[in-house]
Amino acid sequence: MSPETDARIIGGHDGAKYRFTLLADGLLRYEWAPDGVFEDRPSALAAMRNSSDPRNSKIPDHRIKETESLLEIITARFHLTYNKREFSPHGLSAIVANHTRSTWRYGKSEETEGGTTRTLDAVDGRTEVEPGVVSQKGFAVIDDSTTMLFEEDGFIAPRRPGQGRVDGYLFAYGHDYREAVKGLYAISGSPPVLPRWALGNWWSRYYKYIADSYLALMDQFRDHGIPLSTAVIDMDWHLVDDPRIIDAGMTGWTGYTWNTELFPDPPAFLAELHKRGLKVTLNDHPADGVHSYEKLYKDVAQAVGLDTSHNDPVPFDITNHKYLDAYMNILISSLEKDGMDFVWVDWQQGEFSLMGVDPLWVLNHYHFVHNAEMQKGRPIVFSRYAGPGSHRYPIGFSGDSIVSWNSLDFQPEFTNMASNIGYGWWSHDIGGHMHGVKDYDLLTRWIQYGVFSPIMRLHSSKSLWVAKEAWKLPPGAREIVTVFMRLRHRMIPYLHTMNFRAALQGEPLIQPMYWEYPYADEAYKVPNQYYFGSQMIVVPITTPQSRSLGLGKVKAWLPPGRYVDYFSNVVYDGDRELWLSRPLDQYPVLMKEGSIVPLDQSEIPKNGGGNPDAFEVVVAIGADGYFELVEDSEDSTMNSDQDQDWSKTSINFTQSSGRIQVDSTSKAKGSKAKGKSRGWSFRFPGLKTIKDMSLRVMVVSASLTEDYTRPFVGNVIDISNVPAESQIVVELGPNPQLAINDPVSLIEPILNTAQNDYQVKDAVWEVVSAKKSSSMEKLGQLQALGIDEDLRLAVTEYLIADSRS
Repeated sequence: MSPETDARIIGGHDGAKYRFTLLADGLLRYEWAPDGVFEDRPSALAAMRNSSDPRNSKIPDHRIKETESLLEIITARFHLTYNKREFSPHGLSAIVANHTRSTWRYGKSEETEGGTTRTLDAVDGRTEVEPGVVSQKGFAVIDDSTTMLFEEDGFIAPRRPGQGRVDGYLFAYGHDYREAVKGLYAISGSPPVLPRWALGNWWSRYYKYIADSYLALMDQFRDHGIPLSTAVIDMDWHLVDDPRIIDAGMTGWTGYTWNTELFPDPPAFLAELHKRGLKVTLNDHPADGVHSYEKLYKDVAQAVGLDTSHNDPVPFDITNHKYLDAYMNILISSLEKDGMDFVWVDWQQGEFSLMGVDPLWVLNHYHFVHNAEMQKGRPIVFSRYAGPGSHRYPIGFSGDSIVSWNSLDFQPEFTNMASNIGYGWWSHDIGGHMHGVKDYDLLTRWIQYGVFSPIMRLHSSKSLWVAKEAWKLPPGAREIVTVFMRLRHRMIPYLHTMNFRAALQGEPLIQPMYWEYPYADEAYKVPNQYYFGSQMIVVPITTPQSRSLGLGKVKAWLPPGRYVDYFSNVVYDGDRELWLSRPLDQYPVLMKEGSIVPLDQSEIPKNGGGNPDAFEVVVAIGADGYFELVEDSEDSTMNSDQDQDWSKTSINFTQSSGRIQVDSTSKAKGSKAKGKSRGWSFRFPGLKTIKDMSLRVMVVSASLTEDYTRPFVGNVIDISNVPAESQIVVELGPNPQLAINDPVSLIEPILNTAQNDYQVKDAVWEVVSAKKSSSMEKLGQLQALGIDEDLRLAVTEYLIADSRS
């Protein structure tokens, strides 16, 4: 349907200077064109304009009321009123329904719950972010008046000249925050499915490695049982301080010629990394163009028509078609022929070009398109955020943060807010990049957050005193970091399923608590807390440990329901605020009753994050639960929901019967699920076990039916060598329950390790161990003792965690 005949368009004809396009019942495009010429080309934000996406072709239910001087547009979500004059706060407004009854007025800025920003470079703590499309007011706007456009041939173009043009989008979804973000995806395009390996551990450091030392480092990770998926080579792979660069008066930040003193045989080096199961990215700062000392200088100069007789540099101009072609097809392609899998575009040199568009937008778009054309797997680019719509080009590099507790404390909130603008795949410098102080507790907590963040990428500066390799850490931190980095790879089956969910259902991996509970005031008071996929709630610890207790603490809000801690098995009643205290080897990760999380069963997964040979399924009993595990071929290139190149395995738990049923469906080409036996184990954190409890397990396949009972030990049942395309049934018995906490046994180790006065310990122990006192009585007695707050909060947590205790 052409714009002229689209029934969603109101105005914009007969010389009118305004035009409204009703895109959904909560999404409206509003335009003002002084010359009456409106824009129908796709933009960096609205890339799906004029597309065949069914979300953009369905006309939402609405009413129009119009007189000579007044226009009203009414949907289920908003009531817009416009006086048919130049846009103004009093002349263009909308009342938003959905329990908000807020009024949006054109030109009046209103706070949202935040979006994101281009970089965290040199940020030590908080920084300002741009708006998102999620707001307690119930409405938000995106101004798309100045972003770049795409022509019919796919190349970019600036906006039409002339003052006073307005091109904006009103998101009026009330408190239906997920739908607001899905509305953004409808006009901008959905985030793509990431390649599976991107979800594993990345190693990165700004350091002058040589080929042999880098390979040796990768082997050390393997020897210590720490899996990796991505090897990042920072800028010293190319010429940096070569005399030719110094003579040219350049900085060495930009480069395309390998430093063969460090990497004598680049293709062989990259091939060795691939043999180790790793993908490779190289850092590029493209702003300085191509100079005469570059190996491919003459090829690029010839391609753009530049005379090389004076060795004049080829200036960077990514908005020039000839330069873009030379950049991609000569410079980048040469690195891909060497074995590079994707580029780390490290652009921070300004937002404008000769054409008047942001070069970062152009770099991100064409790098992603080029990678899609050149790679067999799913495309990827690693770059900075360029503005709303950037979610189409993952993964985001957030910049060089300061090593501090303040930086760590802001990163979870920063990542949560990014989902409010649909940007779900931030990659932070885990552990911090520069400055700061050496603090092993800080590093450990940061790595734990990295494991439960979108992309787990260690990174740091060249300082000799920085060490993030686990084996270089002191005892305690060493073992904890190792276990958590292994866990990251064990979670890839879960993460990859959430990856598909983000792309096909518009549900980012990270979601703030207020997305699920928009009317709960408490949900807005825990900006660092978040849903990690559909099955987990993470409450990051981002402040220093209590030195006397050896515990880190964080204030949490648990929504209604009951929860079990993934690491400690402690059971919590929800609908409350409470402080959670944890030793350094634990992290607050909660599963609501009915949650199901599939893991790679291997305690030490291999590099690369491929489909596992066996699964461990973690089930939080207490309510019905369902999870559909998605696997795909390692070289799958499909992104649409029509892709049949997947393996889908349903995992269903029925509380009333205590029955878990696993059913495999379609099989992916190249998947481990196809034609090969796999192991399955099931773990039930916090399950109340009964003496002599046994399980009934049945495996049904084309080749056998096995029906047996077996002892149930340690809340885990293991089933080996299950034939492909089988059905597995595990029966726990009717209505299994989570165990009742024993507060005394949970508090005793806290007091035992606490470096407090012995008399204080005795007084606390006398209170908590009293058999005839209720929890409320004990809380009052603890308060009266006037003890250290950290100790009181740590003890209180277990007295109030489970009301049945």
